[in-house]
Amino acid sequence: MTASPYPDLVGRQRECALLDDLLVALRAGESRVQVLRGEAGIGKSVLLEYVVARATHTTVTRARGVEADMELPYASLHQLCAPFLNQVDALPGPQRDALRVAFGMAAGDPPDRFLVGLAVLTLLTRASETQPVLVVVDDAQWLDQVSLQTLEFVARRLLAEAVAMVFAVRDPEGQTALAGLPKTVIGGLDAAAAAELLGATVAGRLEKRVRDRFVAEMHGNPLALLEFSRGRSAAELAYGLDSATHRSAQGTVSSRVEQDFADRLAALPAPTRTLLLIAAAEPVGDAGLLVRAATALEITPDVEPAKTAGLIDFQGSIRFRHPLVRSAVYHQADLEERRAVHRALAAATDPTTDPDRRAWHAAQAASGPDEDAAAGLEQAADRARQRGGIAAEAVLLERAAQLTPDAWARGRRAVAAAEAHFSAAAPDRATEQATLAELCPLTSLDRARLARLRARILFARSRSDEAAPLLLEAAAQFAADRSPLARETYLEAISATVFAGRLHGRTGARAAAVAARGSGTPSSGSQAADLLLDGLAALLADEYDTGLTALRGALELLANEELPTREATMRWLLLAPVALEASIHYAWDLHAWDTLATRAVRLARDVGALGALPPALIYAGGVHIHYGDFAEAARMIDEADTIAAATGHAPHKYATLVLAAWRGDAEVAAGIIEDARASAVERGEVSLLGAMGYIQGVLFNGLARYEEALVAARSGIDHDGFNFTGLSLVEHVEAAIRCGKPDQARASLDRLIELTRAVDSGWARGARARSQALLADGEEANTLYQTAIEEFTRGRVVVEVARTHLLYGEWLRRSRRTSLAREHLRTAYDMFDGMRANAFAERTRRELIATGEHVRARVTKLAADLTPQESQIATLAADGMTNAKIGAELFISPHTVEWHLRKVYTKLGINSRRALPDALVTAPALDTREPAGDGTRQNRRQRSLRSPRTSRPR
Repeated sequence: MTASPYPDLVGRQRECALLDDLLVALRAGESRVQVLRGEAGIGKSVLLEYVVARATHTTVTRARGVEADMELPYASLHQLCAPFLNQVDALPGPQRDALRVAFGMAAGDPPDRFLVGLAVLTLLTRASETQPVLVVVDDAQWLDQVSLQTLEFVARRLLAEAVAMVFAVRDPEGQTALAGLPKTVIGGLDAAAAAELLGATVAGRLEKRVRDRFVAEMHGNPLALLEFSRGRSAAELAYGLDSATHRSAQGTVSSRVEQDFADRLAALPAPTRTLLLIAAAEPVGDAGLLVRAATALEITPDVEPAKTAGLIDFQGSIRFRHPLVRSAVYHQADLEERRAVHRALAAATDPTTDPDRRAWHAAQAASGPDEDAAAGLEQAADRARQRGGIAAEAVLLERAAQLTPDAWARGRRAVAAAEAHFSAAAPDRATEQATLAELCPLTSLDRARLARLRARILFARSRSDEAAPLLLEAAAQFAADRSPLARETYLEAISATVFAGRLHGRTGARAAAVAARGSGTPSSGSQAADLLLDGLAALLADEYDTGLTALRGALELLANEELPTREATMRWLLLAPVALEASIHYAWDLHAWDTLATRAVRLARDVGALGALPPALIYAGGVHIHYGDFAEAARMIDEADTIAAATGHAPHKYATLVLAAWRGDAEVAAGIIEDARASAVERGEVSLLGAMGYIQGVLFNGLARYEEALVAARSGIDHDGFNFTGLSLVEHVEAAIRCGKPDQARASLDRLIELTRAVDSGWARGARARSQALLADGEEANTLYQTAIEEFTRGRVVVEVARTHLLYGEWLRRSRRTSLAREHLRTAYDMFDGMRANAFAERTRRELIATGEHVRARVTKLAADLTPQESQIATLAADGMTNAKIGAELFISPHTVEWHLRKVYTKLGINSRRALPDALVTAPALDTREPAGDGTRQNRRQRSLRSPRTSRPR
């Protein structure tokens, strides 16, 4: 029944049936993931052996977490992928390079762990094309952090591959590991099953009273039942129960089992105990290494006594019968014994082929401060970073700092450890190391690094305005040291104020700009970054001409800058958000917005930077909202949310809210806005609260609820934020005119003109002309509306083109020029209807009816209920991309792409890829119709940007 060394699986019918079902689904080509959770000894490992034994005609690959191995990056993942490494060269280039660097097979830029995850997913998927693949991971809570994160990423991306993953996680140690994946909690055996198991292992007939007491003591834990009864007769159990359990009766069941193993260990000869300690301290299982270390300790390897005691299996290398045996061996040895073993292992480990493990053993052998050991760990940390093992880098640096005898060097290493912990998403440990660093003497440069780090930690936790003064202080320290980090930190400070939502005040964006301009800092090494800072600083000082000139230069450089290394690309991606905010809210440049956002998405995909991909997709989605392509925007937003959820990042709400406002569904938008407002208050993300003014202004103006639009837009104007002020002014002008408050409209128009006076873009000129038209009369208003349509068209701001046709039509109807009004209103209605801008479409329909035109209300009827991901995959397939390229684009496997496409074919009523372009043209997805045409994505985009017809009065 099982390959386990234990008796048949008594009392585990439910768990076995679950695993049998998993194997049935796997053989049918379906993906499955299962996490078995429970305390030590509860039977998780036996269940893993059960599923492996039943996995016939299946490729099985295994990994086991080992506590001593937790800090070596990708160690467990390398173990798991070993059977498939002959296929690495067949991977797509970025995946191949990332995996080879991660596994130390090649040198290169540190790989993003999610790109490594995609490479592992591709390896497993390709292996499954021959026969199903079963991945089995025991003691997952002890995997090195980056391996655990990568496998979790792979598990979440499985959908249509013949790959199953089964993990065993010990609780409570692993409570946070693999959270959210399908799980089964393994509890103790019930009384009947526990009694049956005990009775099957005890020599002789066990008295019921003794059996029941024993079962109760062990809480149905199978390992405890087996190990405490091992080798004991019924009589011994009857009269020796108290002595067997009394010493640790107050401890957990696993601690009792571990103590029992320790008792057996104490009876072994000293050389055998030392040999087991070597094996416990070195989990690789390399027999040659064990022999060399044993020789260094002058012992003769003899495993037979341990094997007889039931502590190990030996088949060429030592294998502990249970992780608790390894734990007992290691922790029962005294400190000096452990150090001696680590010293021998360090000497026996090849410094060329395995320098990291050698450095780790040398550090464990140290009895006090040791510069050689600390330097070795620092070098190992650098190699870990180069392989993308940021979590390992942090731990290695932390230990290096502990071993450093010189206080100045200890402070420097503690700062580096704190920075690495923060990069590894461990802000609490980063704070601990920062606190330790502050106790050491530090250079002014290290103190600046520490101040910047504390600001970053604070900003990541709350996005409040408390981070900005810390960043300004750090930037000033960098400037005093003439460090190129100064300009970069000033940009971070301004970026912090963007999200904190403060323009004025001691720590607002303008204060950061003033400090940056007066700092006289050296170049950051990036011309684009330097120009961006100069431009933002000038803009925030109200020097619009100077600022916009520098900003346009920075945007041009960012659009075309060569990025030869991954580090340069990551730096570019860090600059992109603040550059995009400036291009939108100060340059009013939709073309630059599109160019930078598109490049950000492409770069993030190319290097596998999934942390940077969701915000890039959100910015790109915002572009498509303004192009009137709500379907493409929705697809990008959905992908961003999916990736953010898979990687544990907070979702980005801005584009979701703007899209909801333009769609105009009041009930849906109200719920989304309220959720976002609560989240923003909780996180201190004040800029999102400021954005609500513009967002609700659009929503309520579309719904013709002008009083509410007036109040909302006013809040956006008064918010004192870096962004959304200009867009809120546009909404406020319209709402104020409709509410009969021309003085308020004129005040907002004056401010809008001041904000955009130096801006040379169709978007800004269109916004000015239309706002002026709302306050004008006669031929002046007529000319201004026509100008606004022309300028918005030139700027490709399609939603505003449609809206201007609506406003122009409304004005023409009130001017009794009904025929011309009807023409512009028809244009607006066709555009809004095509976008599915429902509120504006309904507002336009009512105006058309007022002109005497008969217009039927649109009834939404979905020809195809495609999900956002199905729609995105179908669009990419229609553009001619292969399944492999689509998978690389969306961080899923080609099998998952094919699975989605089959569903798309069924929903669209087609049976081939060739039919997709025409089917997508005629079938709306997500309540949004695609424009008519030849079906390619580029042509669809061009059609969405096509200038609507315009007419001048005769």
